Amino acid sequence: MDAYRDQYAKLFNGGDGVQVFGISVDADTALASWARDKGYPVTFLSDIGAEVGKKYGVAIQTSRGMLDARVVYVIDPKGKIAHVLAPFRETDPTAYAELGDAVTKARSSQ
Repeated sequence: MDAYRDQYAKLFNGGDGVQVFGISVDADTALASWARDKGYPVTFLSDIGAEVGKKYGVAIQTSRGMLDARVVYVIDPKGKIAHVLAPFRETDPTAYAELGDAVTKARSSQ
């Protein structure tokens, strides 16, 4: 999430016409505290039980319990999924270039 925060203005046009949501199986109180402490400019949503993850086919069972895989969906202004990065390679700088391009393309598809 640090890379999203650090590249927010570039990737998401500073939030102009773009909303960013992070969905996690962590409790909302933990997510709120973490987001505040790290200064994340995105909205975090709690998916206790991975119900959203199950609906999108990204919930995975691990030895630590159910988690949502790292997948990024770019949704266009009409509410359609315009691009999927699965799995999202958060340590690969080219993944952010691909994400930025997908966001730009989706924003311009109005």
